[in-house]
Amino acid sequence: MSVLMRAVLTITVICCGSFFIFDLKQSPSHVQASEEKEFVIPDKPLELTIRLKRVYMDGEESEETLTETIWAIEDFWAKYEKWQLVDMSEDYLVFEKKVNDISPLLKMNGYFGITEDGTLSIFNGKPEESDIIQSFFQIDVKKLESKQHQKLLQGIPVKTKEDFARVVETMKKYEVGKE
Repeated sequence: MSVLMRAVLTITVICCGSFFIFDLKQSPSHVQASEEKEFVIPDKPLELTIRLKRVYMDGEESEETLTETIWAIEDFWAKYEKWQLVDMSEDYLVFEKKVNDISPLLKMNGYFGITEDGTLSIFNGKPEESDIIQSFFQIDVKKLESKQHQKLLQGIPVKTKEDFARVVETMKKYEVGKE
């Protein structure tokens, strides 16, 4: 997270969340406007709604919402140092993280296959009976070996990010328009 974003958020937390309370006092013996600022430790912590958004390499996104109790801003930043702040308001913060893996949905039920027009796609279940999760590019089916074509029609399971990368890379050479 950038230093600017961290500063803006800290100021927002301080101003809107009464994270620090400023007690302004004037000394009655002085006529001048000298003010003394006193930091007071809050008697209750700040509570914020935090949304954690994960973006997987297969394009799937997941979001988790939680309430975070904040006593010390340093501890809060340390907890989310690997996340990027992407949105904020007085009531919530949204952090995002790019995950170098395929989504849990793909691991459980993802299959590569092709649509009727020959587009390489990932399905939620076997291709003939399921919805498309993500589409990639159109394949020149005539260039495919019949064995590869049959595998795509039946569905190729995607259990790991290596499976995902291998199938996409293998099928790229059959992409329509590639020579």
